[in-house]
This record gives sequence, C-alpha cells and structure tokens, in this order.
Amino acid sequence: MGKVTGFKEFDRKTEAYRAVELRLKDYGEIFTGTHDVALLQQQGARCMDCGVPFCQSNDGCPVDNLIPEWNDLVYNDKWQEALTRLLKTNNFPEFTGRVCPAPCEGACVLGINNPAVTIKNIEQAIVDKGFEQGWIKPNRIKRKTGKKVAIVGSGPAGMAAADELNKLGHGVTVFERDDRIGGLLMYGIPNMKLGKEVVERRVNLMKASGIEFITNVNVGQDISTSALQQDFDAIIFTTGASQARDLPVENRDAKGVHLAMKYLTSNTKSLLDTGHADESELSAKGKDVIVIGGGDTGTDCIGTAIRQGAKSVVNFELMSRPPIERADNNPWPFWPLIYRVDYGHAEAQSVFGNDPRQYQLMTKSFIKDENGNLVGLKTIDVVFDNAQLTEIAGSEKIWDTQLVLLSMGFVAPEHYLSKDANIKLDDRGNYQAEYNQYQTSQVGIFTAGDCRRGQSLVVWAINEGRGVANRVDEYLR
Repeated sequence: MGKVTGFKEFDRKTEAYRAVELRLKDYGEIFTGTHDVALLQQQGARCMDCGVPFCQSNDGCPVDNLIPEWNDLVYNDKWQEALTRLLKTNNFPEFTGRVCPAPCEGACVLGINNPAVTIKNIEQAIVDKGFEQGWIKPNRIKRKTGKKVAIVGSGPAGMAAADELNKLGHGVTVFERDDRIGGLLMYGIPNMKLGKEVVERRVNLMKASGIEFITNVNVGQDISTSALQQDFDAIIFTTGASQARDLPVENRDAKGVHLAMKYLTSNTKSLLDTGHADESELSAKGKDVIVIGGGDTGTDCIGTAIRQGAKSVVNFELMSRPPIERADNNPWPFWPLIYRVDYGHAEAQSVFGNDPRQYQLMTKSFIKDENGNLVGLKTIDVVFDNAQLTEIAGSEKIWDTQLVLLSMGFVAPEHYLSKDANIKLDDRGNYQAEYNQYQTSQVGIFTAGDCRRGQSLVVWAINEGRGVANRVDEYLR
C-alpha cells in the first residue's frame, strides 16, 4: 500500500468524459483520450490494503485481477510493472477498462462506507499507457505443439481462448460469420463506448502472434462441424447468446419495430463501411424513438438515436426506479442495484431536458397505419408486489413513435450450430457444458462464454475463454 492514510485523505474522483455538446457531434469515444496521471496516482493511494481484497474475488472481478497490486504500482509511478500485473490475469484490459460495469468497484472494501476506489479508470489508464509506450507486443511463439484448434465465434470469449491457446503453442484458427472480427465488441457495442480501432489494434496484435482469423464463414451453414473435425484436433464454440428476447404483442409486425442489436449493428457497420450513420429504415433521424428495456444496450440505443438526429427519445423500464443507496436486501459486496446515470441518459438530459427513463410501464400493443408503418404504441402502468406484476386499471396511455427498439436482453444462442454439431442443450437453451470443464456432449467439442452461461459481461466471457483454453490444452496433451 503506497499511502497508509490515502483512503482517509482523498475523495473519489473519476476521470471526466468528453463534454456532452462535443461528443454528440461525432461517434468518437466518450473518453477524453488523455489521462490525468496525478489524479490517478491519488486515486490509487485510496486503495486501503484491506485484509481480504473482495475486489478481486468472484463477487468483484471474474478474471481475478491483481487490483491492489497495480493500484500500489500506479501510486508509485511504476506503470510498466502495473501493466505486467494487469496482463497476468486479463488478456484485453483495453476492452474491460472501457465497457465493464466494474463489479470490482461494487465489491471494494472501501465501498462499505465510502465511495469505492476508481479501479476502472486506473485499469484503462494502465493499458492505454502500455500501448502508447510500446510495451505491448505480439506473442510470437517459437515452440509449437503441432496441434490445431478451431474457434467458432470471435467475441471476447473466442479471442481470449485464441490468445491463451496460441501462447501454449497450439495452432489457432478463428471463424467469424460477420465481415469483421470482434463479435459483440465490434458490432454489439457502439463506437462511442469502444472505438473499433481499439478492437482492430488487438486483432492485429493477435494476427502478428500467429493466430489466423477467417471472416464471412458461418460454421454450421457454410461449412459443417464434421468438416472442421477432419482438419482440427479440437473445436471451441464461442458464438455468444445472439437470440434476443422479443415482445410478442399485438401488431409486432409493424414496420419500425426492431431488435436493438440489429439497430446497433446496422449503425456501426454503416459508420465503418462508408463513414456515416445508417439512414435506412433503421435510422432514428427525425423520429420519435422509444427504447423498451434498460441496461447497457438500452443506453447504447439512446446515445446512437440522439447522434442520428432523433426528434425525441424515451426509454421504458418495466421495474420501478432503483434507490439512490443500497437497499437492505442488497448488501455489500454484491453488485449495488442503485440508480445510475450513464452516458446516454446524460446526453438525453442535455438534448431534451429530462431523463429519458419511464418506469413501471408495460407495452400492451403497437399501433400501425394502413400501410403497416408504426405510428404509436399503447402502455399501461404496473406495480410489483412480492414479485407479482399487477396492471393498474385506467392507466393506459398512447405514445407517438415511429421507431421502437427492443432491448430486453438475450435468451440463448441460435441453434443451427448445435444441431449441426449434435450437441446437447441445457434447460435454458444454452450449449450444455459444466463451468470449468467446458466439454460439450461431443468429445473434442468445447464451449465457453455467453452461449454456455447465458447473457453476461465481457469480463465473464474473458474468464471463460481463458478457462476453456486450459481444458482444451489438457485434452490435446
């Protein structure tokens, strides 16, 4: 611990985002791109050398980052050593430092009665400095095992598995059905939160390390699993949970109701392909937009719609507004279920003058005109009592809207690949395999990430990618 009394002397202070009025003019990252070293060292000094660092436990960090160690190293201006500690446990801190909701901060011991250490800011600064200084280089492996592994899906789980297996000396080929590598990182998270040059920089490092990436190939349709088994010694499925939860209410077929991920993918692809946002049916330009469902994806839809020039943006939440402080049934060190203002909410507040979120609303039906175009929707207020949902009679309301984005999470992976590979599913429709074992019902076929565990965080995908790599290595040896 660098400063024994640091946690008593210094208040929590996070690095600011770019000003709202500036960042709304482009799709650049919301981050400033520079780091205040003095501020970060001061924040590192707040780490209190607690007896049991819950920040790096499973309640805090799924990849067991050595957080107190690199906090101390940053305080003492030993950035390269801090990077070495960080890369011991996390393959891609440039991703988690930007998009992870930071459960480590929710589990910070200081957070019991004070604001937590700014762990996420410090993590991002360490890896950004590592790239700036040229400390992060390709892992060129000289001793090869002669074994070959095919990875299906290039999201964070697949990339982490590829990185680890390559370090162990195995030949690795990653198959991706889209036209760019990265999966969720490339098309599921908008540019404002994770610049695609950041993803491509890491992919290029992995290519230079000897990993092969093949795009525009949909395993299970373009090529069979059995064909891959003829060329590879093991196969890993890391396809994510891409089957979105839908809203099957009246007039769901109205033109203008879309799944959030389709909307975000369309905008990012158009931005990367042609340098401008998509202006097809999926554009929010000049429209009254309603986002149904909260979470990170809902926030990303809000930020994207504002940048596209939406006339208005409203966000429906089924649940009630969270409390400002932890409730009694939500104790430390569990993730604090509290009211937060994310970047998209702040942007909507700046543009439209109010928080876009409307709570305890259930959509009853969509409204379409004679041509099938969406023109509105009908809601009713609801209350929850002992987890029982009750509609409030007489609270129906009609909302004008021409674009509705469904952001209600994901239910399972798509099943054409599991059918092709003839692997079993669990009772939730995920690829069946035990955590820390990752073996499917077919010998030599493994699985990890959201397609195995269900919708989760990028940091959990990295955890499972690293874990499945170890199991595949044992299998091959």
